[in-house]
Amino acid sequence: ENFLFRGSIRENIIAGRPGLTLDDVVRAARLAGAEEFIERMPNGYETYIEEGSPNLSGGQRQRLAIARALITDPRLLILDEATSALDPESEALVNANLLRIARGRTMVIVSHRLSSLTECDQTLVLDKGKVMDVAPHRVLVERCSVYRQLWAQQNRHMEPQAPRHAALAPTLAQGD
Repeated sequence: ENFLFRGSIRENIIAGRPGLTLDDVVRAARLAGAEEFIERMPNGYETYIEEGSPNLSGGQRQRLAIARALITDPRLLILDEATSALDPESEALVNANLLRIARGRTMVIVSHRLSSLTECDQTLVLDKGKVMDVAPHRVLVERCSVYRQLWAQQNRHMEPQAPRHAALAPTLAQGD
């Protein structure tokens, strides 16, 4: 669950680094895929949200939490099921921005949605706590049966895809 507190959207994003400019907030929101829905809010970045943010969807809360993490400009960014509450369109937007988000930092992504891992440099596949393989997506699809089965299960409706880029730091994927 992503914790948001009572205050403006801007205040929720800058919680980790007070004193930042609105441009900094907008840049972080854009990378997190939150800019569009924020700008549709009645008062944009100054829209007031309640503690627990019942006036936002789970995906909107998740994107604000990602923006808050990004605005601190961490050298190590851990995203744990960061796209789990996102609709497919929002997930695609966040995934499209992952290369920009990763620039200049190490990222660890924990995800059951393998589509969010296809462009990572390395993916660590776990099955019942045991390391099954470590390799880029395209290699795992060929040689790791656990990963291949999960990939096929999650992508039954799609043709197999090659990753567009392979420029992210190590990630984690967990098999069931």
